[in-house]
Amino acid sequence: MHKRAGWHSIRLLVAALALVCFLLPSQAADNNSALKKRALALNELTGNLPIEGEIQRLKADKKATKDLLHTAREMAQGANQPFNYNAAYVLARAAEELRDFDTSGVFYHICISEAKKVKSSHELSLGYAGVLEVLYDAKKYDKALEVCREILELKGSGQYVRNLKTIAHKLQIQTLAKQGKIKDALKLADNQLAATPDDWTFLELKAVVLHDAGRDAEAAKTYEQLMERIPKDPNLDKDTQDVLVARCRYILSGLYIDLDNVEQAVKQLKILLEQRPNDPTYNNDLGYIWADHNMNLAEAERMIRKALTEDRKRRRKDPDLMPIDDHDNAAYLDSLGWVLFKEHKYDEAIKNLVQATADQTEGQSSEIYDHLGEVYMADGKRSEAIAAWKKAIQVAKTKRDQKIKARVEKKLKQAEQAKVSASKQD
Repeated sequence: MHKRAGWHSIRLLVAALALVCFLLPSQAADNNSALKKRALALNELTGNLPIEGEIQRLKADKKATKDLLHTAREMAQGANQPFNYNAAYVLARAAEELRDFDTSGVFYHICISEAKKVKSSHELSLGYAGVLEVLYDAKKYDKALEVCREILELKGSGQYVRNLKTIAHKLQIQTLAKQGKIKDALKLADNQLAATPDDWTFLELKAVVLHDAGRDAEAAKTYEQLMERIPKDPNLDKDTQDVLVARCRYILSGLYIDLDNVEQAVKQLKILLEQRPNDPTYNNDLGYIWADHNMNLAEAERMIRKALTEDRKRRRKDPDLMPIDDHDNAAYLDSLGWVLFKEHKYDEAIKNLVQATADQTEGQSSEIYDHLGEVYMADGKRSEAIAAWKKAIQVAKTKRDQKIKARVEKKLKQAEQAKVSASKQD
């Protein structure tokens, strides 16, 4: 009886599988047909708002968009690609949002081809700008440089073409710098500054290249020049000029710290605080600098606590803030822990530093764990200090982390040797 029931069940299963195998190709064909139809419908889009709206819809449904892009790419790479400029642009942007740079590049190239057919310099510039962006983001620097050269050979003197060539020059500089060709990048930046002396953005780019190359003294000097140039731009209103100068001044404060010029770093931050006395970042940074250099500790603590308070006020005013993001800034907690350590308030310092490390993104910093190790060691908690320093080494990722890691490794070695010596004496 049981054998017959089992056999009957197996026969039903085989029949069901056969039916599924029969239906699957049909269902797949139907799905593929629907995707093709949806992709082709993008050709009907006109106007900026509908186009941007469709891009946002595709961005919101990543799984469905991934399937659509796969089908659309196969269609585009067929004998007769069926997409017009608008459809290709939407698909290119959607693929870029999904960080599918290869697919995005395919559709941006279609944009370029379609723009050339109708001789639209505006659409051509958007297509080329898109290609450059995805190549740069995908770190395909050689190909990006090829596209830059192609752009610079374009004929025409219209505004869109001129703007596109400016973008190409800037990306050439950035790409050469990424390839480690700093001398070539700086030479090109200087050439463009000579050719377009009123365009301060090339001076900014030169400053960025110098900073990234570790030539901080030259970068600082260039940022000083930049702060003089921006207010002279007649195309910028006063508010925009002030924002841009403040950004430069803030970067400059960090450069001066790297150059061990504390006086100049403090000067820049004090100027920024005169303009925006309640800014959390400015308060935190000046407080941290003073704490790190054992200066004005009481005032440093007051400023860092103010940074935390003002940041909490900002969060309360943010209607879009997710509950998971409603927590104190790890960097500010680190600063508070550090100034409390300098004031020998070890228990409170440890509390704030441990709280900082609870942030699984910003709190996973070699600097924060290094500070925690220092406080534990000063408080006579060698084992905890060793654990913190090991974590500092483990989380090291950025260039700054790598510098801290080398310092931490020496401390860790000394602490472990001291622990071994202590155990032998016991």
